[in-house]
Amino acid sequence: MITAKNVTKWFGPTLAVDDISFEVKRGEVLGFLGPNGAGKSTAMRIITGFIPLSSGEVDIDGHDIDSDPVGAKALIGYLPESAPAYPEMTVEAFLKFVAAVRGMHGAEQTAAVERAIQTCFLERVRHQTFDTLSKGYQHRTCFAQAILHDPPILVLDEPTDGLDPNQKHEMRELIREMGKEKAIIISTHILEEVEAICTRVIIIDRGKLVYNGSPDELKDRSKSAGSVTVRVLKQPAEEVTATLNAVKAAKTVTVVDASEESICCRLEGDMTSGAVAEAILGKGWKLDELHTEEGRLDEVFREITIPDTVQEDTK
Repeated sequence: MITAKNVTKWFGPTLAVDDISFEVKRGEVLGFLGPNGAGKSTAMRIITGFIPLSSGEVDIDGHDIDSDPVGAKALIGYLPESAPAYPEMTVEAFLKFVAAVRGMHGAEQTAAVERAIQTCFLERVRHQTFDTLSKGYQHRTCFAQAILHDPPILVLDEPTDGLDPNQKHEMRELIREMGKEKAIIISTHILEEVEAICTRVIIIDRGKLVYNGSPDELKDRSKSAGSVTVRVLKQPAEEVTATLNAVKAAKTVTVVDASEESICCRLEGDMTSGAVAEAILGKGWKLDELHTEEGRLDEVFREITIPDTVQEDTK
């Protein structure tokens, strides 16, 4: 439903988005990841037609965002990062206003507004003005305007920003459910959010696309992925490490922590947790912990993005 080809954006001499291409299909929830200033929000503003391209193409279900912006934008629900709204309007009045802008009137408008209020749990604040709302309710109100016309495409910039843990859970469940029928793009810096709701991940670093794949594929790139962590009770560290080093296909054994009560080790290699358990139990030792690491998103994220403290190559 969304096809971006060679999308590039210059702000004067600054290259904010550097020739990125990707697709989002119906039934996908795409996570947009990247460090602060990587170009995530700029890319999303381009996709929604909020700012123009410098070069490239964006197709929204057959509508070019540049040559047919009205047709493209009619298919999009957009939640900007800043959650803008008229401060003096009540929640209900604001949603009615947005519905009218979308061309809804009468019973259709009333039904759309009620559906959005119920979906986003805004009933208790529907008569409050926007400027009296908490940051979380402001964000939920603007999410409500994004889904008001039941668009097939949602573009959400930091959708859980300012929400408490319960509200975050509700929002993630809502996005996951909507993602079964819609094409959704989410810009976020929260890695746990990616694991919770995204079916695919794109990472942008300094305007460039550096990763495009599933969260599981991303975790598999972690150095810790596939390693086995084991904890043995009340045994000498030397004997435990010697036994673990003898496990078939174990390449390295690292002591994570050790005390008189237990020793915890991490094994890297092609060994299985079953082989590790067999070696420990074969010695008659007590096994307190045993699990295979799935890999860590934060570890991979750090590996493939450049910290702000590293200077860019200006050659």
